[in-house]
Amino acid sequence: MMDRFGRGVTIPLGLTVEKSSTPCFLERFLELGVPGSLTEESNSDSKTPLKVCSIKAGGMMSFAIDSLGTLWMWGNCPPQGDSSDGEFTFSSSSTPIPIWDFHGHTVVKVACGNEHIVALVSTGETFTGGDLVCYSWGKNNHGQLGLGDRESRTRPQVVETFNEACPWAVYEIACGAFHTVALSIRKVDRDIADASGERECTCWTFGLGENGQLGHGTTNTTSLPQPVDGLPQDAILVSVDCGLFNTCVASADGDVWAWGMEKGLGLCPEASFSGIDAGDALYPSLIPCGEFHGSKFVDPMQVACGAAHTVLVTDNGYKLWAWGRGRSGVLGRGNMMDSFIPCIAMWPPLHKDFEEEKGIEQVDGEEKIEENEFGKVTDMKKRLSSVMEDMQLLQSKLALMERYAGILHACIFGKPFEERDLPSSLRTWGMFTLDKEWESMLESADRGKLIQMQAFYRNMLAGVKDKLMKRRIEELIKECTRS
Repeated sequence: MMDRFGRGVTIPLGLTVEKSSTPCFLERFLELGVPGSLTEESNSDSKTPLKVCSIKAGGMMSFAIDSLGTLWMWGNCPPQGDSSDGEFTFSSSSTPIPIWDFHGHTVVKVACGNEHIVALVSTGETFTGGDLVCYSWGKNNHGQLGLGDRESRTRPQVVETFNEACPWAVYEIACGAFHTVALSIRKVDRDIADASGERECTCWTFGLGENGQLGHGTTNTTSLPQPVDGLPQDAILVSVDCGLFNTCVASADGDVWAWGMEKGLGLCPEASFSGIDAGDALYPSLIPCGEFHGSKFVDPMQVACGAAHTVLVTDNGYKLWAWGRGRSGVLGRGNMMDSFIPCIAMWPPLHKDFEEEKGIEQVDGEEKIEENEFGKVTDMKKRLSSVMEDMQLLQSKLALMERYAGILHACIFGKPFEERDLPSSLRTWGMFTLDKEWESMLESADRGKLIQMQAFYRNMLAGVKDKLMKRRIEELIKECTRS
C-alpha cells in the first residue's frame, strides 16, 4: 500500500488504472470481506469491516495485515498453489488476495525484498505474546529464504532454524533486495528477562553476501541463517532494517551498527571514499552519534533504511537522525547534501516549538489561545514569521557553505568532508589559526595526502592569473612550510 503512488507502477498499486500520481483509496480491499472465519464465534462478526493494522511494500509487491491477522498480498505475486510445470513464475494480481496457507493462524509481521517474502506467524489461532514461527517463500536464487537451498517456493515454508521447537524466538524481521535479517531471543531467557531486564539477543542473516550485507566478515552467500558474531552478546537489539545491499541494527543502549555496501551506508559506487576509507563493511561497524552529542544515541526506537540512506528515531520519538545520500532532501536537514555521519533532521518544525512555548494549541482544526490577549498573540506571530524568514535565509547560506567546503575538502583530500575533519582548534576554542593547522596537517599527513595537496596547490597556482597574487601565495606557502 505504501507503493500506491509516485512511480506509476500498475499492478502493485492494487488498482485497475494504469498509474496514479496521487493517493487512491483501495475500495476493493473492503469489498473482499473476511477471507474466512477462524472459529465459529468469529463467524457472527464476519460483516464487521476489516481494519488494516500493518503494511509493507517490496520491489513489485504490496502486503497488508488486517485486524483478524490475515495477510493480504497484491502486485507481482508468487502463485498460490503448486506450479504444474515445475517452473517458478510470478503472477499479477491487481486486487488484494489473502494468503490461504495461514488460514487458522495470525500473521504478526511481514517483510519483503525484491521478490521474496518472510512472515512471522502464530502457532495457534491467535497471538497472545507466545512463540512465532518464521515462514518464507518467493524467489530464492541467492538462498534468501533461509531454507538451505536455492530453489524458489510458490507457497510459504517454515524456516527450520526458527521453527516451533527451536531455542530461539524471532521477534523482528527485515529484507534487503536479496538478503534477509532476523532478530531473536533465547526462549529460556524470556522469564529471566521479564524480571531482570537482561536478555540474549542474536542477529541472524542469510542470502546474498557479495557486498558484506550479511556481516559475517566475508562476501560469501549463505542459504541458512547464521548469527552475526560482530555484535556484542549482551546488546538488547530493538530494531533492524535493510537497504538494498546493507543492513542496520539499533540497540536499547543507544548503539547503532551498519554493514554492507560502502561502509554499510549503501551508497553504491557513487561515494567518494578513497584509501583506507573505501570498500564495503564486512563486519558490523559502529555508527557514532557525533563528537558534539556523545558516542551513543539516546533511547533509539526504530531504524529504517532507504536505497542509499538511513533514518533513526531516538529520544522516545522526539528526535530524528539521518545519514547517507542526500538527494531530494531525504535526510531532512534543509539541503540535498550527502552526509556520511548521522545528522539531526529538522524536526519538529520550529513554529511548533514556538506555539507550544506561547500556549497556542490546535483543537479540531482551530487555534485555541490560552492566557494570551489577542494583540500579544498577533505580535508573536509576526515576530515568528520574521524569525522563520531569517532561519530560511541562514539555512540556504549554510547549505551553500557546506557544499563549498565539501567540494574543497574532496579536491584536497580525495574524500567527503566529515565532522571529525574539523580542525581541533576550531572544535575546542572556536578559533582557527591557519599556520598552526597547516603545520599540524603536514606533520600528520602520509605520502598520499601530501601528493594530493601538492597537486591541488599546483592547480590552484595555475588558475591564478594575477602575477602579484601568485607570488604572494607562494610566499605564504613557503612561510607556513619553512619548518
